[in-house]
Amino acid sequence: MFTGVATALATPFQQDGSLNLAAWEALVEDQIKEGVNGLVIGGTTGEGMTITDEEFETLLTKAIEIAAGRAVIIAGTGSNNTALSIEKTKRAAELGAEMAMVVTPYYNKSTQAGLIAHFTAIADASPIPLMLYNVPSRTGVALEPATVGELADHPRIAALKEASGDISVMAQMMAHLPEGFPVYCGNDDQILPYMAWGAQGVVSVLSNVYPSATVALAEALLAGDLETARKWQIRLLPVIDELFAEVNPIPVKAALNARGFEFGAPRLPLVPMSATAEARLLSAMEQFNEVRQ
Repeated sequence: MFTGVATALATPFQQDGSLNLAAWEALVEDQIKEGVNGLVIGGTTGEGMTITDEEFETLLTKAIEIAAGRAVIIAGTGSNNTALSIEKTKRAAELGAEMAMVVTPYYNKSTQAGLIAHFTAIADASPIPLMLYNVPSRTGVALEPATVGELADHPRIAALKEASGDISVMAQMMAHLPEGFPVYCGNDDQILPYMAWGAQGVVSVLSNVYPSATVALAEALLAGDLETARKWQIRLLPVIDELFAEVNPIPVKAALNARGFEFGAPRLPLVPMSATAEARLLSAMEQFNEVRQ
């Protein structure tokens, strides 16, 4: 487990569409130096559904090698195919991942009973702890609080990334979970309220671009310093708004390119950020940098 910030890492591509491993190594090292405590490989932000198994394993292996125990390595192994999720989770564990993040099965639109069976089957087969990932805006199906409460009894279901975007759902989740069960915010614009409800950190897109600022926000909340936390959340909101002006990870890749990380364009069916939206993003980043100075 970790407290504070885990970055949902974007995946860098060269102009020919292949992985840019130099950019990957630079970002991973930068994240750790800036105080991030966890790294998620192959999640939503990492275009996990359009990278190949070979690419996923390459990225995971490189991240483990670079981190060298300095950050918790979390592999995105979820899919809408239970058997495939089991296979990918086992492989991630073999390569050295410390945790697997498993999203609710998209497209199939399982019932709550089906979700329990799906996650239980993966957890039963997994050598490493699982983080449930609730993001109904992406998958079309939501984990209900009572379902999460039941799944939390499994010895290898060890955490929840709650990204419904509904603060009242977060409250209900906390009411159904055992005391001390780790919950992580999955929405950068809601870090403050989610952690006020008891989340012990955030799985962040924003921290790709501003890791130290995201860490400062989370650390203020962990210390109970709401005044500082409010200042950070408010200061970061204009950047966060633009990072989600188009579907993630389109804007974050544009932001990383602007920071000099050479992350390239997203893979189809995603396309590069529109010129108008990118201009707003870069303006928000410039204003944030000026405020920090």
